[in-house]
Amino acid sequence: MKRLLIILIFTSLSVLTYAQKKEKIQLDKHTRIELTESITDEQLDTIDVKKKLIINDYTLIGIQYGAGLSMFQFNPKQENERVFLPMNVGITISKYGKMFGYMPYFGFQTGIFYTQDAYQFTYNEEYDYTFKIENSEKAVMDVIEVPALFLFHYDMWNFKIMAQLGCFGGYRLGIERFPGVTGGESKYPNSFAPYEKRIDYGLKGGLGFGLVFDPVEIHIQATYKHSLSSIYEPDYNSEYYYRFAYPAGITVSAGIHFQLTKRSGKTKAELKKEAKKLVYEQEETDELDNSKGW
Repeated sequence: MKRLLIILIFTSLSVLTYAQKKEKIQLDKHTRIELTESITDEQLDTIDVKKKLIINDYTLIGIQYGAGLSMFQFNPKQENERVFLPMNVGITISKYGKMFGYMPYFGFQTGIFYTQDAYQFTYNEEYDYTFKIENSEKAVMDVIEVPALFLFHYDMWNFKIMAQLGCFGGYRLGIERFPGVTGGESKYPNSFAPYEKRIDYGLKGGLGFGLVFDPVEIHIQATYKHSLSSIYEPDYNSEYYYRFAYPAGITVSAGIHFQLTKRSGKTKAELKKEAKKLVYEQEETDELDNSKGW
């Protein structure tokens, strides 16, 4: 009887001790889950995590302003000089992402720009003559452009290198002519002649860099464009002797861009998910240790 009583007492104590440990484990688990749910943004900011730059798929909207040099490529060749134009302003929207879902550092950009094209003929010593169109040595055209560009970017923490290549479409809104020294009165001083074309399109590309202060970026870039649309009908002067004139130019611009989505790092939801995962892993370790009596 004494042996039986001792066995019963020992068994009861063992069961009671195990139940208390199990209750403590369940309480700790419940408490830890509540703690992870109640983590504040301020507490998340204090977590010391080894940082690694991971660039997300993200979107930018920005305002770009620049100035540049414009000239025309004439065929047959006509001497003309570059014209400084201080007006190139536009709104852009850029989407950075992975090409085909797995190739990083790519993107696409479009927008709308108000810009200008211009030519200014120079004196030709060989022929002792300055070429003119509509009795004018110089003309400046106002143009609306819509680009469609593929982007390449390489990001560092607060700096990025950028390249772009693509095409554009545009419409020539208006024109202003200047007679110069040898010119005279034009029949169309501030309007397009019937033979002049107003639809514009061509190729565009550029290089630049960005200064990144999340969620704001400052972009500095140089772009070159070459129109594939001649400014006049090729046979306007003669049906046997065609002439072509294609605008081209270089623009240096600066812009401020705003991130519409997070550029890098993990979101608050992802951080809380990782915190929960760490709690569960620690819980499993504690349970394993308790089961082994450690």
